[in-house]
Amino acid sequence: MKDKFIFWRTSSWGLSLLLVLPILAIFVTAMGESDDVFAHLLNTVMGTYTANTFWLVVGTLLLALLFGLPSAWIMAMCRIPGEKVLQWSLVLPLAMPGYIVGYIYTDWFDYAGPIQIFLRDSFGWQSVHDYWFPDIRSLGGACFVLALVLYPYIYLLARAAFMEQSVSLLQSARLLRCSPWESFRRISLPLARPSIAVGMSLVAMETLGDFGTVSYFAVNTLTTAVYDTWLGYSNLNAAAKISAIMLVVIFLLISAERFSRRKQKLFQQQFEHGDDVRYTLTGTKKWLAMMWCWGLVSLAFIFPILQLGYYAFHYFVESWTTEFQQYSINSLFVSIVAAVIAVCVALVVNFYCRLDGRSKTAIPLRLSSLGYAVPGTVLAIGVMIPLTSADHMVNDLARDWGLGRPGLIFSGTMVAIIFAFVVRFAAVAIGSVESSLAKIPPSLDMASKTMGFASTAMLRRVHLPLIRRGCLIAGLLVFIESMKELNAALLLRPFNFETLATYVFNFASDEQLELAALPAILLVVVGLVPLVMVNRSLEQKH
Repeated sequence: MKDKFIFWRTSSWGLSLLLVLPILAIFVTAMGESDDVFAHLLNTVMGTYTANTFWLVVGTLLLALLFGLPSAWIMAMCRIPGEKVLQWSLVLPLAMPGYIVGYIYTDWFDYAGPIQIFLRDSFGWQSVHDYWFPDIRSLGGACFVLALVLYPYIYLLARAAFMEQSVSLLQSARLLRCSPWESFRRISLPLARPSIAVGMSLVAMETLGDFGTVSYFAVNTLTTAVYDTWLGYSNLNAAAKISAIMLVVIFLLISAERFSRRKQKLFQQQFEHGDDVRYTLTGTKKWLAMMWCWGLVSLAFIFPILQLGYYAFHYFVESWTTEFQQYSINSLFVSIVAAVIAVCVALVVNFYCRLDGRSKTAIPLRLSSLGYAVPGTVLAIGVMIPLTSADHMVNDLARDWGLGRPGLIFSGTMVAIIFAFVVRFAAVAIGSVESSLAKIPPSLDMASKTMGFASTAMLRRVHLPLIRRGCLIAGLLVFIESMKELNAALLLRPFNFETLATYVFNFASDEQLELAALPAILLVVVGLVPLVMVNRSLEQKH
């Protein structure tokens, strides 16, 4: 038993250090000597990149709050026709990659798009000098598009918080003749603030790590700076310094969110069975609420998916190519392998934590989850640094032993992409497996030990059958996230290797959205799976 315990401890710490290695590599490389490229960027464009990043995050947060908060309040606290459909429809935009929505809106609202053509034909305008129209390819346009696809983070968490609030508090507010607005402002909003803060931090991190949308909209941010510095200047050191700056900002955002609610203690009761304190909207208020919610769903999901469906139908023959089929197989392969490895990592670190039970055994578990907060572009830098060193080490050893040089067996193959996916999304699998293991009573562990089961046999014969569904969900979530990941795949893909995400990005960047529609629809459909699971879990709780 002791030997087995040593095995789990060594495996858990070894895997966690391996997964945190890319983050450490970024900071170690960034602390190296400064070069002319970074000094040039610092003296010229770094201020603009930083300002653009700041305003992009702020603008997206404000718009996401504007979209998500009223929708969450309406769905949680009001009765309107079609609310059952709207509850899950408002989550659908999360399945749409931001860069795809950005391409579609640019196609609609650009000077050569159907909307401006219609306006010119209707009013007799001849050129752009005859009228003013907002430029969709701008910082404001990027904020709008990102807010459309990211507001469900705030909507989901705020709606859950509103639904969990004490019935007695809301009934007391009505007895005191508080209007719905006063009840929202003085009771519901302050109580939901921790959940809203978590949603805002998720939106901020996703915005900070976005590359596809901002690059297409020609908005230079720190993320595009990392990409351009690495591939444009071929300078890994300068890219690592910019990545380290982004990581510091992300960790500050997370710390600020946790610090802001460090002293908050909320003790509430959920809606009791039979208690329904929701407001029944009638007349103008009912129609305004329906128009707001359905309009949001239409702008963020229905209209874009209809446009993609139109393109996919009319250009199906041109889209259904051997390249599309091969790239789909590539995405399936790397995503399945990443999912299997991530679930194995989650089992090891969670089971070690359960075996020991001391507080320090949770350290490997938390270290293994750090990668989820790192943007894909930044993570690609961190992955490339140790893998390149490993390649050099292997080639040097092979040369010394007279075996020839095997080449870039780590950094130049699918190993790099799979490693990046595991580092980035292991936290998703760890969380799912952790919640499943927590439901198993400790008495089963004691009974297993009494029967003479070693730790490995205990996991195989007792725990795995009970957490099989949780492991399946964990693997499915990692698989879906890996299928949609663009940033890391774009930077780490081997030569002549594409995933569906990079395939869509390449076509759309070349203004060939019609040919990208079919793979884009496949990505959206795959992204709908976790949203259905999340919505079902919320319905089961309430």
